[in-house]
Amino acid sequence: MNKKTWLWLVLLFLVLLILAGAWWWKSNQGEAVKYRTGKIERGALQAAVAATGAVSPVTQVTIGTQVSGQIKDILVDFNSDVKAGQLIAVIDPEQFEYRVRSAQADVDAARASVLTAQANVIASRAQVSSAQTDLREARRTHERNLMLVEKQFVAQSEADKSNALVNTSLEAVKAAEAQVGVSEAQVRNAQANVVQREATLAQARVDLSRTRITSPVNGIVIKRSIEKGQTVASSLQSPELFIIARNLLDMQVEAAIDEADVGRIRAGQKATFNVDAYPGQTFEGQIAQVRKAATNVANVVTYVAVVTFANADGRLLPGMTANVRVVTDTRDNVFKIPNSALRVRIAGVEPAPASAGVPNSQSPSAAAPASEGRAGPSGAVNQFRNRLVSELKLSPEQTEKVDAIYAEARPRFMQLRDLPEAERTKARERITADVRERIGTILNAEQKPRYATLIAEASSRTVTRGRIYLLSESGLPKAFNVRLGITDGSSTELLVAPGAAEAAELVEGAAVITSIMTPGAATGPSRPGTGPRLMF
Repeated sequence: MNKKTWLWLVLLFLVLLILAGAWWWKSNQGEAVKYRTGKIERGALQAAVAATGAVSPVTQVTIGTQVSGQIKDILVDFNSDVKAGQLIAVIDPEQFEYRVRSAQADVDAARASVLTAQANVIASRAQVSSAQTDLREARRTHERNLMLVEKQFVAQSEADKSNALVNTSLEAVKAAEAQVGVSEAQVRNAQANVVQREATLAQARVDLSRTRITSPVNGIVIKRSIEKGQTVASSLQSPELFIIARNLLDMQVEAAIDEADVGRIRAGQKATFNVDAYPGQTFEGQIAQVRKAATNVANVVTYVAVVTFANADGRLLPGMTANVRVVTDTRDNVFKIPNSALRVRIAGVEPAPASAGVPNSQSPSAAAPASEGRAGPSGAVNQFRNRLVSELKLSPEQTEKVDAIYAEARPRFMQLRDLPEAERTKARERITADVRERIGTILNAEQKPRYATLIAEASSRTVTRGRIYLLSESGLPKAFNVRLGITDGSSTELLVAPGAAEAAELVEGAAVITSIMTPGAATGPSRPGTGPRLMF
């Protein structure tokens, strides 16, 4: 094949390639972008917090030992029922018995020393008496010699000698009295030694009694950590011998709650959980406590929420892993959209700017009357008002006063639109606090605790921002910036302020885009969606 033929073949191939490319481009130009859609629905939503934890007895006692030695006998086993004071194990007491005997001998010796010291006191007092007798005799002799000296019957030297004898006898009395003091001090020292030896004996007896391990409570043995013949050493920390659960009918789950969710958990909330041992079965409990001590593992901070429940049939055992779900908020008859709609982003499609003077659901000032101050309660305030009436059991007179308070607050919320953005939030908080305080004044003592709980629940509800795209009848997407409420993990509450510009389009049954089906289109989540964080 010559060079010219090769050239024609190459040119023919290029022409065919160009024609094929043109056909492909033309066919793709005619293909419209397709969208997968969902619908704006109306219904109920439940926001929940999911966590895991372990089933444990409400009260369990770890039994240890305060003395070291060899386990001589074990009288209970796993699942044994025990009574308070019941003997459950024995440590070899032989060496402790010897210590008691030694301490008893020391006490006897110390008591004998007391008797000896007391005898010395008696002897010292006898010496004092003898010295005093000698002193009296020396004084009489001296007085007699003085009389004889005056009559010149004896020399002066005899009087001097008797006087020296008096002084000597007086010093002997003082020495004898001092010896009595020494003997009495020896008695007190011996008595103190007796007390010390008796304390040592008492300690030895206590150590001997501690070789008998008894149960401090009525309960059931759920763990045994020792065997007969094993040596246990008690030093700085008491070794674990048994764990006794006081009651397996009242149990609890210690659930680890993520720090992002702990603000929505409060004591008194209902909780449900399931365990792997009984698939398909749901158990009910209640939040009894949210512990303030944080646990930090690999920079993940969690808090412990205690869920108490009745284990009447005894099926749930300590240590079982529980998957806990706590319903933190419930909304009835609200707009909701699929969460996938919040993750869609379409390049080049932006929301229309709000017209001047026209309320927009994105505007905080427009949302205020709808959430707090409407004269005729509707939306969120209607739900809150209905909860006040039903859960606090308001009387007709109280209900009328609550409606009047909301009616008076509405104009104040409407005036927030005229304030600068920086002052609007604080002003709204002041009005809200005033409304809540006025409602609190019309409640009785029994209603106020529950009202405080409802206020705490309302305060924990947050409003987030998001963007969704509705599909018009012509098949073109239209973007809306929207306000979002709670989520149940698959759907999210859509908040639409009455009278907002887009309220006519964000209605029940409207088609909302959840994904883009055409490959290669300018779509996909070019940036993370701003919808609420999912539960799981």
